[in-house]
Amino acid sequence: MLKYLVYFLLIICSSGKASAQTIITQTYVDTIPGSKISFTLVKIPRGSFKMGSPESESSREADEGPQKKIQIDAFWMGAYEVTYDEYEVFMNDRKGEEVDAVTGPTTPYIDLTLGMGKQGGFPANSMSQYGALNYCYWLYKKTGDFYRLPTEAEWEYACRAGKQSAFINGTNEKNLHTFAWYAKNSENKYHKVGLLKPNAWGLYDMAGNVQEWTMDQYFADYFKKIENGTSNPVTKPESRHPRTLKGGSYLDQTYNLRSANRIRSDLAWNIRDPQIPRSVWWNADAPFVGFRLLKPVKKYTTKQIEQFYSVHLIK
Repeated sequence: MLKYLVYFLLIICSSGKASAQTIITQTYVDTIPGSKISFTLVKIPRGSFKMGSPESESSREADEGPQKKIQIDAFWMGAYEVTYDEYEVFMNDRKGEEVDAVTGPTTPYIDLTLGMGKQGGFPANSMSQYGALNYCYWLYKKTGDFYRLPTEAEWEYACRAGKQSAFINGTNEKNLHTFAWYAKNSENKYHKVGLLKPNAWGLYDMAGNVQEWTMDQYFADYFKKIENGTSNPVTKPESRHPRTLKGGSYLDQTYNLRSANRIRSDLAWNIRDPQIPRSVWWNADAPFVGFRLLKPVKKYTTKQIEQFYSVHLIK
């Protein structure tokens, strides 16, 4: 298992020209044990932000507020969405085990990529939140490092990267196509990760490409459930659906790519699955869904990590 740290200067400028504002970004590269597949994490600093959208924001929806000030601890986050190259190491590692649609991630009965691309840096897609979280658990078992999905609050904090504007690049969709694959430029398909500009903290495809799973159970009144000034909020699971996703996808219009936009999972995303019982691992009708990794900076004991997964891994 190869691990190393890289420090680099990230020049921030929405126009693509040199800027006086410079951020030193710490990047962590790891290799999945037993493979040649590596992935990159970016350190996200501790801080606070206003979560949700102001009432004045265009296309704002009722479940995006009222805004709350949130404190977030430091963490490492995937610079890119998890790719098929990474996810298939997980899939192949289960070969030889007696698994079915319930106990393990069997090979999907159809090509869930719909011909959009697989190996070579394309985002893994169509997995359920359970499948995404099981990948994190498997990676923890492989590496000894606590990997999980980001909470909704962590995801939005990382996406905003110190900004309170509606979009990853500013207050409107000007130049959004240089940061995100969406209905305007995607040609109705997802693309290889990392081809467009990153946000100010070095995270790619936070808007568009595939929308991303978070840890949270979705509640329309989420912002009424959390206190102003709270730290690291997360809504614990009660059922498989609905769960919260963020970021919008290659199929979405501009307004769905706003940083505050909240997406709820839907049982209809697996309506074509012919298996009985239907797979808890895949969503046959959700090629627009993927995820990225988070690793806390804070250290947890083995008991705490196992307890975390026992609570959140709900079939």
